[in-house]
Amino acid sequence: MPKVPVGLTAEGAGLAGDRVVAAGSTARVLVAATARALSGTDCGDLGHPTPLSRFTGAPEPVRRAAANRAAGRVALTPAQAAEVDAERVARWIVDQYPRRRYPGLVLGSAHGSAAHLAVALGVPWLPAAFELTAHWTRGAVDRPRAALDHGAAFAARLLAGNSDVHVRQIHCPASRGALAGATVALAVRWRRLPAAYTLFLADRLEPGAAVLLLRDARTWPVLDEGRGHSFQVGSPASGLEPVDFHPDAHALRQVLRSAGGDGAHWEPPEVSAPQGHAEHGVESGFELSARDWTGRHGHPLHQVLFPQPDALSAATADLYRRWLRRSGKTGDRLVVECGRLLDPWQVVRAGMVPYWCENATRRRVEGVEWWLAGSEPFSSVDVLPEPPGVRSPALAGLPQWLAVAAFGRRRRSLDRGSARGYPVSSVPTRRATEVLRNQPYDLPVPPPLRVAEAVDVLRDTGAHQGLLVS
Repeated sequence: MPKVPVGLTAEGAGLAGDRVVAAGSTARVLVAATARALSGTDCGDLGHPTPLSRFTGAPEPVRRAAANRAAGRVALTPAQAAEVDAERVARWIVDQYPRRRYPGLVLGSAHGSAAHLAVALGVPWLPAAFELTAHWTRGAVDRPRAALDHGAAFAARLLAGNSDVHVRQIHCPASRGALAGATVALAVRWRRLPAAYTLFLADRLEPGAAVLLLRDARTWPVLDEGRGHSFQVGSPASGLEPVDFHPDAHALRQVLRSAGGDGAHWEPPEVSAPQGHAEHGVESGFELSARDWTGRHGHPLHQVLFPQPDALSAATADLYRRWLRRSGKTGDRLVVECGRLLDPWQVVRAGMVPYWCENATRRRVEGVEWWLAGSEPFSSVDVLPEPPGVRSPALAGLPQWLAVAAFGRRRRSLDRGSARGYPVSSVPTRRATEVLRNQPYDLPVPPPLRVAEAVDVLRDTGAHQGLLVS
């Protein structure tokens, strides 16, 4: 493998952050949404219809070919791997936020409620990782071993110029469909606070401002040989279990058939850690680095571990309800967001309670159903189901989404624009903005919460959900 020239990723070199970070990835959307909300604007400019929106009713092979072409246009080439500069990505992230002092900070795992928490606190959210995709020209969705070899070569080039990151590769045809055979998906996780983050904290935090670190505690079988690159087949975000990715699993055969693969070729590599942290986990070095920096500079650090995304979503929704009611608002109007369909500023502007579903899998939708069943009723429930763009046996059907909306006492709404073409269509983030703009204003916006208040509420409301707050 060619050696990376010394200094290739020095200050000012490398690819721009917006070229590196995958378009539509969770972390990228959440940073953009949070930064806009702190500037007093919504997400009306986020996301545009993809080429796939023109192929909703087309045969599967046509849709797969269109998806592969679209993915290939934005994925990084092997030659560009050496030009990835994780520090430049960190600078690109922090530069999106308004230049002023903040009373706190939220950072860590990518989760829609992280954005809502940050907006309620009036503070930025910084991710502990970012996602990118790399070309796999002769890839195959049903050959995870070949995916591992290709991803490892790409990761080696990237790691040669970025010693402070760990690269997690995810081969998951259940959540990525045919794209898992056209590109490889990589989560680049910082092993310590990047310099751009520490500078941001030093320059932008008010004296004594608290930091809230969110950590996704989900586990998944992982292959990690200690070279800075690890590999997992499947993902907890798929809505399936690790056993469902076994060659003999019926669910796997369904998934591969839908993605244009053949289960006969499925030979996943052996794992080294049956219970390793999944892709949205936070590197232990990142947590230790954050704890060290905040301790030395007089900033309290609170950590929130969530065993499933539903736990943080439910606790944040409960927090919003208390926050709104304390300000004289009803707190009786709920919006159920999904994936990239969210808009924190419009939620606050309308005085609504947000509950975020990670995706459209049955497991995540059941999470909001259970929470609603145990909560004080809402007068209105608006549901924004993001179509995943793939078919999978783990997905929730529209009747299940309608059942969520049915919890509303007076208003029950399932967005038709999101439901049209579900589950194989594609809907941009601005669709959530368009829907929420039609909600009545409920101004003024409540005064921002203090981090200490938020921690107390999360500890109180999240304990029975398995949320661990320290």
